[in-house]
Amino acid sequence: MHILVTNDDGVTAPGLLALVQALRQIPDANISVLAPHKNWSATGHSKTLHRPLRVWEVHLADGSEAMTTDGSPSDCVALALLGLLEKPVDLVVSGINPNPNLGHDVTYSGTVTAAMEAVIFGVPAIAVSLDGGYAPQEVLDYRAAAVMARRAAQWVGAHGLPEEVLLNINVPHMPLDALKGARLTRMGRRVYRDRLIRREDPWGRKYYWLGGEAPTGVPEEGTDIGALAQGWVSVTPVQMDMTAHHALTGLEGLAAEIMRG
Repeated sequence: MHILVTNDDGVTAPGLLALVQALRQIPDANISVLAPHKNWSATGHSKTLHRPLRVWEVHLADGSEAMTTDGSPSDCVALALLGLLEKPVDLVVSGINPNPNLGHDVTYSGTVTAAMEAVIFGVPAIAVSLDGGYAPQEVLDYRAAAVMARRAAQWVGAHGLPEEVLLNINVPHMPLDALKGARLTRMGRRVYRDRLIRREDPWGRKYYWLGGEAPTGVPEEGTDIGALAQGWVSVTPVQMDMTAHHALTGLEGLAAEIMRG
């Protein structure tokens, strides 16, 4: 099995190294790494079309070879699947993100949207995140999340995934033996507390920060947010079809109405 590993925190992120080292333990697995050279967190499904992309070789902290690019996480996947890697990719694993990606986070997250890019190309994908409590990446323990990623990758390698579906996995920040287990979940309701911060530079020109407190969520039973809050690993199948199928019936007259002029 040929596995492409990427992330949105940059090729030097400790979560990526932990993920790579765990996936190397899969028998007969071939691991390729192509990750951004800088942090692309919260950039969503960004794709570079207005300039050329550069790719160069680097070494991870353990001395192993990897590749990096000045493009986005989605660019990493597209580059690899369009022919940068000579051998076809069987699975894309993105992570390990140091913060959780829950509910509506999936549309912001470079970690998850890198997996989405793989699914668009018809390649199974897994996004893995750790509920690190927004602590510095360097102090987090990624071992449990890395084990979960390896086991999920082995399962997907053996059984596959439904078409246009990726797995979004979120792992509590605790030792492996402290985890209650894993649960299949649906996306929960994220609560954002964003605010606009206005400031002025030394020349009196205004500039702005999009800031605010860290997001929370509604810990409903059966959701990714609820499972994580209770010490469970959350495994959410995410589909690319974002059509609101339940709304099609209620909007039956819309098409005719907007054509009446």
